[in-house]
Amino acid sequence: MATPVGIIVGESIGNFWIEDALMISRDDAVTLMEQKVKNVNLRKHIYAVEAGMIQLAEHFDEDATIWGLTGLLHDLDYDKTAKLPDKHTFITEDWLKPYELPDEMIYAIRCHPGHEPCQSKLDFALYATDPTTGFLVACALMHPGKRLKGIDAEFMLRRFKEKRFAAGATRANILACSNLGLELPQFLEIVKSGMMRIVDVLGL
Repeated sequence: MATPVGIIVGESIGNFWIEDALMISRDDAVTLMEQKVKNVNLRKHIYAVEAGMIQLAEHFDEDATIWGLTGLLHDLDYDKTAKLPDKHTFITEDWLKPYELPDEMIYAIRCHPGHEPCQSKLDFALYATDPTTGFLVACALMHPGKRLKGIDAEFMLRRFKEKRFAAGATRANILACSNLGLELPQFLEIVKSGMMRIVDVLGL
């Protein structure tokens, strides 16, 4: 039976229903991520993607463990591959081999920078959520209150149309949410809701 496990970064911050079914626990995944990723902002991004993925898993009644850990581990090698984009995710794959994670997780991680074509819901979810978290952080920081709770659908959509705003958040990737059967406003709200559950971690 599933038990509620908090997204924990030093303290309990939000409850998600996940199951113990993999050879790596979330605590071990966090430890591994923090060993490999030293940049604080990148860690925040990773936690934001994890939260967004869990929220999407709950929306679609998918496995929140698989989806959350895929988000948590997707940028594991970024510190080493930031200037070597062709190698991004492949070092991660080598590091994760001892944990014998499901192929679907590894494939989705490989898909998010475009090394493989997205095929499954998990693939498209990570592909779209990855840039969306950065876009939402930029929206929050642009808002007078500088808080996620202050931005609404109208604000997000207006900023989305501004090509120079959060230019690094590739709009085409975000719009891949249509492959999940979600319109852009609904997708943005779902990812935002996930991030709202860890605002203390994100500082938003």
